[in-house]
Amino acid sequence: MIRRSTEVRVDSSTVSTEVVPQQGTTQETDVRPDLSTGDGDHERFAHYVLKDKIVDSAVLGTPVVALCGKKWVPSRDPKRFPVCPDCKRIYESLPEDA
Repeated sequence: MIRRSTEVRVDSSTVSTEVVPQQGTTQETDVRPDLSTGDGDHERFAHYVLKDKIVDSAVLGTPVVALCGKKWVPSRDPKRFPVCPDCKRIYESLPEDA
C-alpha cells in the first residue's frame, strides 16, 4: 500500500492530509497552543523588577520576573521605553515602606 502524506504548519496548528489509494482522502487538524517565549511586551515596555535581581541578571544572565509577571532576560536600556502600565499600577498600590 502506498501512502502520501503532507503536513502544513499554519500559525499554531498543523493540518495533515493523507491520500490512501482506493480509500479516499483524510484530513486531520491538530491545534496546539503557541508556547514560544517570543519578544512579547518586554520589548515594548520598561518593567519594575527588584534591583538585586537586575544585578544578578546582568552578571549571570538569569531571567527576571517583573511585578506584572513578565519573565525575561533584560538586554535593552529601559529609559527608551514607556513604563509597563500593569507594573506601574502594582508598584503604586504597594505600601511606601515595602
